[in-house]
Amino acid sequence: MRRAFFLALVQQLRVVWPIFSGILLAMAGFGLLIGRVEGWGVGESLYFTFVTGLTIGYGDLTPQHVATRLLAVAIGFAGIVLTGLVAAVSVQALQMIDHGRGQ
Repeated sequence: MRRAFFLALVQQLRVVWPIFSGILLAMAGFGLLIGRVEGWGVGESLYFTFVTGLTIGYGDLTPQHVATRLLAVAIGFAGIVLTGLVAAVSVQALQMIDHGRGQ
């Protein structure tokens, strides 16, 4: 059953990959822009991006400029969309397995 789930998951991820990768690239781009304005390194910028995007928000790095704060909000919303997309793909994969077993 696990193998069937992972095969269905990969099949579903191939369908939404353009959207998924576009969101990830937009998040990384916004994060690098924030890092450049705030004077952070690339590692710190990407760390901030994914901590913010996954809505963890440790608070050890915080943007100080209004524009970068707005970009951080955009990263947060994109992270919520990304999480919802992963959840939807996983549910769809589970439904595909369930329909395949019932027949």
